[in-house]
Amino acid sequence: MVSWNGDIAKITVPTPFAVGDVNVYLIKGDVLTLVDAGVKTKEAWELFTFQLSQLGYTPEDIEQVVLTHHHPDHVGFLEWLPDDLNLYGHSYCVPWLKKEEEFFANHDRFYHQLFQEFGLDGDFPLLLKKWKAPLKYGAYRPITNTIQENDSIPGLDNWSVIETPGHAQSHLSFYREKDGTLIAGDHVLATISSNPLLEPPLVSGAERPMPQLQYNASLKKLLKYNISITYTGHGADVIKVHPLIERRLQRQHDRAMQVKEMLKDRPLSTYEICKRLFPAVYEKELGLTLSETTAQLDFLLSMGEIQKRMDAKGVAYFSVS
Repeated sequence: MVSWNGDIAKITVPTPFAVGDVNVYLIKGDVLTLVDAGVKTKEAWELFTFQLSQLGYTPEDIEQVVLTHHHPDHVGFLEWLPDDLNLYGHSYCVPWLKKEEEFFANHDRFYHQLFQEFGLDGDFPLLLKKWKAPLKYGAYRPITNTIQENDSIPGLDNWSVIETPGHAQSHLSFYREKDGTLIAGDHVLATISSNPLLEPPLVSGAERPMPQLQYNASLKKLLKYNISITYTGHGADVIKVHPLIERRLQRQHDRAMQVKEMLKDRPLSTYEICKRLFPAVYEKELGLTLSETTAQLDFLLSMGEIQKRMDAKGVAYFSVS
């Protein structure tokens, strides 16, 4: 049965994704606040409303929603929640939730160019359709107000915003200094490492974000905070987050060194490396596996461990420096 831990209640609902269930959080303050909004499936919504009722509330009682990021398993209920609530999130959430045509046209061009550079085989439009398939579980709803680093959240005294990009360009975490509580979304997970997902820049034509480098910097940022409990977007709470962060950073470094070893015999493209890293799942989880592969290559390039060259067809190949 769902219950309160002080003024915070965790509500867990299923998703159709490999990551499994997603957590959303209800906070009792001057304003009843929902942090994240699940996934747009009937099953998830029914379980959400049932657990709300166990806490003594209905969806109509929710006065505002605050988003950790824009991914579909964190925004899906927004179309079903009351029309008059306020919605807060990072500025990068805006085009995704408004479904801006120009942004998505640039989005498609961005991925087509990446597919070419990665050396992918096959029908690019079909690959892109598969890449975008999870978006059907998201929502359309314009942001009421954007928030950023060090902002306070209306109605939630003592909570502040920490920008934690990496898993998503829009990613925010929320911290309450008085008791060391962190709501971390997908930035920190107890048993799995967050995937730094490839996403287009907010402004068309800007440099491609380097999500692994962002993610590492965002993890290191948390080491400066006194955190007693971390509420996560998936799975269990984390009590000792600093040692977990150190393990995550070391494991990512080790993973990158494994990729470097693959390049000692001959140069390889991103797609070739992806197939070697994830032989059993790369076709089914193309977006996740290509993002993970690119993450390690970006990291190695930043350290000067490997070099990149483009061939005449616009395909990037990587080799040991």
